[in-house]
Amino acid sequence: MSVSVPAGRLRGAWKGIREGAARVDAATPAERDRAVDALRAFAILGVVLGHRLVTALVADGDGVGLHTASPLRHMPWLAPISWIFQTLAVFFLVGGHVATRGYASARARGTTYGQWLRSRLSRLFRPVAAVLTLWTVASVLLLVSGTDTATIHTLLKLALSPLWFLLVFAALTAATPLLRRLHPLWPLAVVLHVDLLRFGFGAPDWLGWVNVAAGWLVPYTLGAAWTRGELERRRAGWILLAGGAVSTAALVAWAGYPASMVGVPGAGISNLNPPTLAAVTFGLAQCGSALLLRKPLRRAMRRPLAWAGVAVVNLSAMTIFLWHQTALMATTAMLLPTGHLPGLHTVPDHLGWVAARLAWLPVFAPALAVCWAAFRDYEQGGRSGRGRGRSRIVRAHRPSDRAAATGVRRA
Repeated sequence: MSVSVPAGRLRGAWKGIREGAARVDAATPAERDRAVDALRAFAILGVVLGHRLVTALVADGDGVGLHTASPLRHMPWLAPISWIFQTLAVFFLVGGHVATRGYASARARGTTYGQWLRSRLSRLFRPVAAVLTLWTVASVLLLVSGTDTATIHTLLKLALSPLWFLLVFAALTAATPLLRRLHPLWPLAVVLHVDLLRFGFGAPDWLGWVNVAAGWLVPYTLGAAWTRGELERRRAGWILLAGGAVSTAALVAWAGYPASMVGVPGAGISNLNPPTLAAVTFGLAQCGSALLLRKPLRRAMRRPLAWAGVAVVNLSAMTIFLWHQTALMATTAMLLPTGHLPGLHTVPDHLGWVAARLAWLPVFAPALAVCWAAFRDYEQGGRSGRGRGRSRIVRAHRPSDRAAATGVRRA
């Protein structure tokens, strides 16, 4: 059989992809700061890949139930993986930048605070209804089928855990008019004092939950400083990167903070739940890196294919974020009847598990693609066709400078 037909189809498909990317590139306003979208996309994908690598669903001895485990508990020397993929600080940095710039732009257009907030929160929470509906139905079906309640609890906890992030982000978004002038040192000082009271003076653990707001306020208000034009010099990025990295290393080496920047089951202290000073200083280093990457990213995003990929991720950012754990669990559960597969159902306690897990990563992608195809319309308000494709890719936002803070451009 001749291979010319498949090869021709492949060339045709590639040509179609390039033409589609070129159309997206041409439809994007020249003044849009594409580095902002690239940073947001990398932050979302970092969280997704991180969960794929450090979250394991282990089959119980009876082969029916599931419980969570982490390779970081059995192999703590793998902690640097969390340094790469725990990217929430970058998301809050970008979120603070976009929200403060968007609010200034809305005020300049005469949009009220209520109208602006409803618009932002509707885009944020629209996909949540689908997640809650599906898992409510799934939980009832699992209970009726006799599934162990501990397994149901494990699945629900993983599926709904992304919602804490949305609640914190929504609260900070609602407070944007009050936060747009707040200096990041103020919430950083709160985190420092909370940790000092908890770990130095034996204050109750519940006090740490103050850092859920204060900890993520630090990168969010850094985003506001970016909007004000205070972080344009590369020196600001280097100061944040170096200062955050040195502070984090000192806290881990001499103050007893965990090296992992994500929660580890069974660990006495979690850097993320609630955020600790080490997590916040680590976030400062990440924000510094993000600021330093702005110019290289702007150059890279001039390539139509690269920009189209980033634009697609941004169009479905919340769908990907909310459904990636469900896709992981669906893949794990569907293959459970085949036996305890290495890297999927087995205890993550050796390097063989890591190698097997890496091999499973391409298998998780189709499950997430199915979720994306099924639920992306909820994020985009039910728009379809050409209207959906242009909805948010082509909205302009300028590279950050002092003029942007005046809100003369649409955010």
